Amino acid sequence: MKSCPFFGICGGCKYDFASSHYRKQKLLELGDLPLTGDARWVDAGNRRRGDFCFAGNQFGLFELRSKNIVPVRNCPNMSPKINAILPRVAALPWGGAGSCMITACENGIDIVINADVPYFTPEFKSAAERVGAIRVVWNDKVVVRTATPIIKFGNVAVEYPANAFLQPGKMGEDILRDMVVTVVGDSRRVADLFCGLGNFTFATHADGFDIVGTGAKRDLFKNPLTAGMLKTYDCVIMDPPRAGALAQCRELAKSNVPRVIYVSCNPQTFRRDMDVLTRGGYKLRELIPVDQFVGSAHWELFSIFEK
Repeated sequence: MKSCPFFGICGGCKYDFASSHYRKQKLLELGDLPLTGDARWVDAGNRRRGDFCFAGNQFGLFELRSKNIVPVRNCPNMSPKINAILPRVAALPWGGAGSCMITACENGIDIVINADVPYFTPEFKSAAERVGAIRVVWNDKVVVRTATPIIKFGNVAVEYPANAFLQPGKMGEDILRDMVVTVVGDSRRVADLFCGLGNFTFATHADGFDIVGTGAKRDLFKNPLTAGMLKTYDCVIMDPPRAGALAQCRELAKSNVPRVIYVSCNPQTFRRDMDVLTRGGYKLRELIPVDQFVGSAHWELFSIFEK
């Protein structure tokens, strides 16, 4: 395949991941970031999450720069498991408009629908029971559940809650976890901030902190760990959402934590937070981009700060 057949029509990707120019084009998104190593590239065709849309009886992906829907029934960037069920999902008796997140879990397909119509119809429930998913959720209401969706981080299996954050692919997730584990090394006590379901937490035997998921429930945007609370840690891992970790970085800048591993999915907020950390005495030791979001303009950044 020399080009994705939907590229330029579907708005799902900014860059044609099947093109020979893909890597060169995407690297330009990084601008003048002070990279210390080559990018880590993730194979296309392995996305385990697909964020589709529907309106009326139309189902697919939004057209480029439009709210029109392209009837995609086989996306070259999705995993085979998602593509196998996609035609059946598209054929459901949709009503209203909204989004449909399809996730390939360890034990089957999970479907989470967020719609402008509060309730699903009896016809939708009957059809959803035959679609082949282990769980279907409509606006937080369970339509079908034959098993609890499970996600694995290495050898650790965890329950996958509806609408929980999950990296888009296992290959990129494993690359990031291996990088983090290597740097954590023999650190005595580790804090995993914005830990989510625990991609780094279990592998590093860390104390996890987040609003949901693994570890202590804590809103690190409104209530970051203070410099005093951080003094018992010799390594901190952070993997915040696109908004970054400004409040937490301000506390880290006042702390004596010797090493901070910062995984960012937004170069803009990373630059801001990097400035806070460096003004607080940290030095950037390593910065490596990971193409976790294949085809998009987004990068995952793996960085190490030391004081």
